[in-house]
Amino acid sequence: MTACWHAPLVAACLLALAPAGASEVVPLQVSGDAIGQPLHGLSGDAARGALVVRNRETGNCLICHAIPDRTERFQGEIGPPLAGVGLRLTEGQIRLRLVDPTQVNPGAIMPAYHRVSGLTNVDARHAGRPVLGAQEIEDVVAYLASLKE
Repeated sequence: MTACWHAPLVAACLLALAPAGASEVVPLQVSGDAIGQPLHGLSGDAARGALVVRNRETGNCLICHAIPDRTERFQGEIGPPLAGVGLRLTEGQIRLRLVDPTQVNPGAIMPAYHRVSGLTNVDARHAGRPVLGAQEIEDVVAYLASLKE
């Protein structure tokens, strides 16, 4: 495998290594306040989802939310704490809030993690592709749904 040492090449390498469909927005079927079916029929993995939530470069969830982990430093207070979210919301409700929170709350300040149209001030790294791919969304759904306390 060729090493990618220059910044423009790093992005290209990451896209090349990403799973198929990672940079594509998948068709969604919203019902009420939820997307009932997993994106692309994928199964989520809570351990991978925890990594996405903690990653301050991609998901950056902790800039606004707190998780039930005292070892994680500098957690946010703008959004609701994520402890117990698996009791408060169904997987489908969590999924919609990740994909496009403005469908639940038009004034939401949380970014749409799996939408590309109608967005403003999009970082050039994400222009035309979602911040999180379908597998990452499903992994985060699995992790958040596991937070029962």
